[in-house]
Amino acid sequence: MATVNVYNMKGEVTSNINLKDEIFNVEVNEHILHKAVKSILANKRQGTSKTKTRSEVRGGGKKPWRQKGTGHARQGTIRAPQWKGGGMVFALTPRDYVVELNKKEKKLALKSALTNAVKENNFYVIEEIAMDKIKTKEFQNMLNSLKLEKAFVVLDKNDQNVILSARNIEGVKTSGVNEINVYDIMKFGKVLVTKDAVKNIEEVYA
Repeated sequence: MATVNVYNMKGEVTSNINLKDEIFNVEVNEHILHKAVKSILANKRQGTSKTKTRSEVRGGGKKPWRQKGTGHARQGTIRAPQWKGGGMVFALTPRDYVVELNKKEKKLALKSALTNAVKENNFYVIEEIAMDKIKTKEFQNMLNSLKLEKAFVVLDKNDQNVILSARNIEGVKTSGVNEINVYDIMKFGKVLVTKDAVKNIEEVYA
């Protein structure tokens, strides 16, 4: 069972916490991690690109010139791809980029990402992040105290003061327990989690 320090907002160690092995100490499955990241990025694509083929471009019904005797190469329509204003050869069509993962794969990928963060000492637990007003400077001071330049911050509740304070800081993203994903954990590198959020993660993803 892994044990990590618990910090306060001043960057001081106040206690420690034991992390459940079934969440934070599993065998890291790199194949599932890759598949999960690929799925998340692919699912963000709209797939709405569309261009026209020669059959869809308006006009071009008349043969430009007779077949023989002009000295030109034979042409059947001015909407062929080699003509200006003609259709595309391999035209883009709307498509679905979705890559499906089942629930078991999603859980395993998330556990692998969290385990990797713990093993590389990139998993930080903080007692709580309490702010009585929206203050970006106060949030930045907390990160400086923890020596974090980038961080994926997981909150146990929807605290708008904290969320809005962190919004304009480059390299920082906040998330609820139910919204965390493999891509954000790996992208930001450092994971900052409130103590209550750790308990919620262990309950939700066990």
